[in-house]
Amino acid sequence: MRIVIAEDAALLREGLVGILEKAGHQVVAAVADADALLVYTASHRPDVIVTDIRMPPTHTDEGLRAAVAIRARHPDIAIVLLSAYIAEAYVAELLESTTGGGIGYLLKDRVSHVREFLDNLGRVTAGGTVVDPEVVRHLLARRRNDGPLAALTPREREVLALMAEGYTNPTIAEHLVVSEAAVRKHVGNIFAKLDLDPDSDRRVSAVLAYLRGASR
Repeated sequence: MRIVIAEDAALLREGLVGILEKAGHQVVAAVADADALLVYTASHRPDVIVTDIRMPPTHTDEGLRAAVAIRARHPDIAIVLLSAYIAEAYVAELLESTTGGGIGYLLKDRVSHVREFLDNLGRVTAGGTVVDPEVVRHLLARRRNDGPLAALTPREREVLALMAEGYTNPTIAEHLVVSEAAVRKHVGNIFAKLDLDPDSDRRVSAVLAYLRGASR
């Protein structure tokens, strides 16, 4: 994969470069601010960008806004957003920019789990939607029981939460210690109950419905 990294903390930025290059990927640029991220993304057209949400000069949402702009201009480029802590407002913003390539929202602690981080990056680059397990668990703990998710059974909610973490049906089956056929049945029920457009990527649409409902 060809990757552009945007992270203002030099140690983390260089650490990401080292992890990705050791894994055989090409880091075409590693920058410290959102403006440079936009410039290098436009000139290098990478497969994926990995960007901190908070960057100079205000350290609020520069990276997020840059990612949304990139998604609008280059919808085929996958995006991985990094955050130091769970911020539900960022989840909502993330959901508004999902059309196009894969997208992920990971906590920075996930980088220290190198194999897991690389696996998540690969899933996002392949077009998947990946949300950090800690974010999913946080939202799950405070989810509401009304709205489109009210019709789901507890097991279907479990399956949907694991889908939000980016897991495939076989992995979900292993996690829940059930058959893959049972998972397929649950996924089908989820699609039907959420009344998703059959012409859309219903797996992604179901995950977004889950996250929107959980973060309300």
